[in-house]
Amino acid sequence: MRGWWRELAGLVLPVGCAGCGAGREPLCGGCRAALSGAGAGCVRPAAAPAGLPAVYAAAAYGGAVRGVVLAHKERGALPLAGALGTALAAAVRTAAPGCAGELVLVPVPSARSRVRARGHDPGRRIALAASARLRRAGVPARVAPVLRLRRAVADQAGLGARERRANLAGALEVSRGGVELLATGAAVAPAGRPGGLGGPRIVLVDDVVTTGASLAEAARAVRAAGLGPVAAAAVVAAPEGAFGWGDTPRNPDRAKNP
Repeated sequence: MRGWWRELAGLVLPVGCAGCGAGREPLCGGCRAALSGAGAGCVRPAAAPAGLPAVYAAAAYGGAVRGVVLAHKERGALPLAGALGTALAAAVRTAAPGCAGELVLVPVPSARSRVRARGHDPGRRIALAASARLRRAGVPARVAPVLRLRRAVADQAGLGARERRANLAGALEVSRGGVELLATGAAVAPAGRPGGLGGPRIVLVDDVVTTGASLAEAARAVRAAGLGPVAAAAVVAAPEGAFGWGDTPRNPDRAKNP
């Protein structure tokens, strides 16, 4: 039985490290360190869309980090969600340092057809791993999957920044009962006002940011539902050239509500 289980696991997990291919473990120490979030910082995609909240990423998207993200998302290497959740948690903590209130992580949803094809929802799984990591560190956090696609959208792969914005424009909405789910356990700040010291802060989360179109549309949908401003967005990885924006993110919500 043990040999059969190992053979079955080999169909799901990479033979070697998902990041570098070395060894016989799903993730080696070096690649795990690349996802530690030690270099987390503010990022800004090129030609960022209007309404994009401040975005924070844990690592540059490339090499080992790219390999781990794709192994988890496309090849169903589910145990990798733990390391990716660690990275996302680091980005969230960088996005909301010293937050006294609850952090509500709102994943950017995937199309139902993509979730069925993959056999799992990678964004939600990583968000859950990140929230668990944050709670273990003493940071109150939970996941509220309140966003959904209200219409069909094309696959974003291969689309440029302008095409992605057009593809996603008006595509997301807060699900029925989403306001109640988001408010569970705490009062949501009124629209146009940031969460108070004891109120929840909404942080949009995703695995990778490329052009920012998905996060900008998610922020629009949250605001349109009257759930108040988005505190920030956090992702596992971003293009290397997007890093380097320092500690003063260009967040339209924060500009209105310092």
